[in-house]
Amino acid sequence: MIEIVADGAPAQEVEVGGPGATPVAGALPVLPLRDTVPVPDTMIPLAIGQERSIKLVDDVLAGDRRLVLVASREPDVEIPGPDQLYTVGVVGQVARMLKVPDGTLRLLVQGAQRVRIHDYEQTEPYLVAHTEDAPDEGVSDPPTAELTALQRNVQETFSRIVEAVPYLPEELQLAVANIDDPIALSHLIAGSLRLGSSEKQRLLEETDLGTRLRHLVEILARELEVISIGSQIQSQVQSELEKGQREYVLRQQLKAIQEELGESDPQEAEVGELREQLDALDLPEQVAKQADRELRRLESIPQASAEHGVIRTYLEWIVSLPWSDRTIDDLDLVHARSVLDADHFGLDKVKERILEFLAVRQLKPDARGSILCFVGPPGVGKTSLGRSIARAMGRNFERISAGGVRDEAEIRGHRRTYIGAMPGTIIRALRDAGSNNPLLMIDEIDKMGSDYRGDPSSAMLEVLDPEQNSSFRDHYLDVPFDLSRVMFITTANTLDTVPGPLRDRMEVIQLAGYTAQEKLEIAKRYLVPRQLDRHGLRRSWLTFGDPALRALIDDYTREAGVRNLEREIGRVVRKIAREIVEADQGPASSNGKATKKKGAKKAVQRRTTVSRSRVEELLGRPPFHQELRKRTSRPGVATGLAWTPVGGDVLFVEAAAMPGKGRLTTTGQLGDVMTESVRAALTWVRGHLDLVAPELPPDWFAEHDLHVHVPAGATPKDGPSAGITIATAISSLLSGREVRADVAMTGEITLTGEVLPIGGLKEKALAAQRNGVARVIAPRENERDADDVPEALRSRIAFTWVDQVEEVLEVALAPVSRRRGSGTGNAR
Repeated sequence: MIEIVADGAPAQEVEVGGPGATPVAGALPVLPLRDTVPVPDTMIPLAIGQERSIKLVDDVLAGDRRLVLVASREPDVEIPGPDQLYTVGVVGQVARMLKVPDGTLRLLVQGAQRVRIHDYEQTEPYLVAHTEDAPDEGVSDPPTAELTALQRNVQETFSRIVEAVPYLPEELQLAVANIDDPIALSHLIAGSLRLGSSEKQRLLEETDLGTRLRHLVEILARELEVISIGSQIQSQVQSELEKGQREYVLRQQLKAIQEELGESDPQEAEVGELREQLDALDLPEQVAKQADRELRRLESIPQASAEHGVIRTYLEWIVSLPWSDRTIDDLDLVHARSVLDADHFGLDKVKERILEFLAVRQLKPDARGSILCFVGPPGVGKTSLGRSIARAMGRNFERISAGGVRDEAEIRGHRRTYIGAMPGTIIRALRDAGSNNPLLMIDEIDKMGSDYRGDPSSAMLEVLDPEQNSSFRDHYLDVPFDLSRVMFITTANTLDTVPGPLRDRMEVIQLAGYTAQEKLEIAKRYLVPRQLDRHGLRRSWLTFGDPALRALIDDYTREAGVRNLEREIGRVVRKIAREIVEADQGPASSNGKATKKKGAKKAVQRRTTVSRSRVEELLGRPPFHQELRKRTSRPGVATGLAWTPVGGDVLFVEAAAMPGKGRLTTTGQLGDVMTESVRAALTWVRGHLDLVAPELPPDWFAEHDLHVHVPAGATPKDGPSAGITIATAISSLLSGREVRADVAMTGEITLTGEVLPIGGLKEKALAAQRNGVARVIAPRENERDADDVPEALRSRIAFTWVDQVEEVLEVALAPVSRRRGSGTGNAR
């Protein structure tokens, strides 16, 4: 190959193009290009083979070395005419020319400015045309913010493409990053990418710089997506090929090694692998002996035997358990407090208990694991609190659901004599946790049952007993496993169904529920941001005002926790999300297609605050309302407070009388205990008729039947704390005095009129607040439990502590407001 330099002078690098390019004057020869589109300000390599093109190059080299490069509309045409060429091309200057032995030429042309062809002066022996400059438009100094943004977008996207494709050199990425001129940037990237001729010509013909950059952004984004998909396909294919090749090579090597060592038996290789894994573990002495004994049995049993698979699975379970793997506890109390406060609002007693546990661990690192039991209604954060505790302590977390478990083998595992035997849930959870000191949360422990297959709650005794669980023995493993390092947390809705021995092994922490103010804070800090993230809304788009959240808390939910509150917030967010999408895309038309609206982005980006009226507009009429005043507007109706597994609640006790023979009727699915409370209350009222209604004759009860009813008859009701409520309802009926609408009460009654203490004061107080009660009447002996009631709740509800039923009637009954005889069924 001989290099020929025109005019005997070496090729020089010519600076052309850009805003300062020399204007084109006169006619210039036109060199048609096949499958190539020239780009300004770039070096263009060309291969010349046609005779007229060679003649053109020879004449150009003899002159000023300038020519016009134009792409052909029809690449298949050998000798294109003027009609078959584009009208926009690039002026170029020949920088290098190489002549190869086959007679063809290799050119290196320095592209200059863009030109537009007006007319052709000649077509033979080659094309010559008149041209004019086609400069870039929309250029400003300094560039506008829009151009700057487009330029940066192009640079960033192209840099990612350079990193992903092998045909672009890394130096190009550095060059693009250092270009400040958007015109030069667009030309460099257009010349570097492998684009189709039509797309490249479109970029060349576009004179508006902003439009060209936008089109380049679209092209780069599409190319990046194509590269990403191609990389995934290539990676998948390569992975499959490498996996197959690797397996083949390994099999051949293993075969050669086994033949060399005389261990060609696959069973021996399998046993050897298990032995290596067992030797690498720090097993307790008893476990190591058992594993070695089973391994020797595995060596002597043929692979075709069914017992071979049983023993192999057993040994694999031994290998997979974390006998000595443990995590290091994070005992930093400040860090633990910050994690707990970040994840949950309130719950101070629980947080204090966890900090006490960490403090004890600092003083005594080998202290036994704790067994806590979180008891409370659904939605108060029992399970999520367990996750936060694990995160604060730096422990692995695993959850076990005990609800509905009736088979003891679910806890202790199945013996290996059964087909499909496997370890119990405790051992499986330890394997999944990967450490022997995780935090295991046993959910719904109060919902375990028992039948002919055993009592799982009894099996749980060994798991949760700190004196026994250091040598817990699973039926499948049949070797002891130390559970003393595990921190167990159980959850329950009520302790009534938890057996006494099991309850005795747990430290019970009550989570009664949240006040309205606590729910408001939880909604603002956790629930609303979580629902916005789940539904794809930015937090700057949508905010909830306090009145809206209070409406959701008071009028749309009646619960101790916040689970339904989060659902209602989610309903509001979904409806607003739909409005945003419809504003973006347009509502669906009659043919099912969305109609695009102009200005949609403005609708999406505006900030919306949800108000109380907006909540009612989105969710409809509130399902709950304050009904105390309506229900107690007639004598014979009293408001009581009750405890349920899902939190506190209010119940209304109604009493009515009619002429009869002194019979007592109770309705409302009352249990035995509550029925006895009705009889005890009636006995007290009859014995103190002169106090309750002195104007009634002594034989009034002999001439009237009494009916005591507790509405919501579809729900069974029972409990020992409705005595004073029933006595108040009967006294209200007989005296014709209404029960105050803002008063609710709880307490058991004796035949002597003494008010006995009750349980669940905090839950009942929360229920009173949810239903608009201003005063709660409770036994005086429960005054010491008032500290359990949040201070914010105590400031809104007045507590009246009583010892005798007479004190209850004095506070609960309003003065006579109407003529007697107009009360509910007050027959005279």
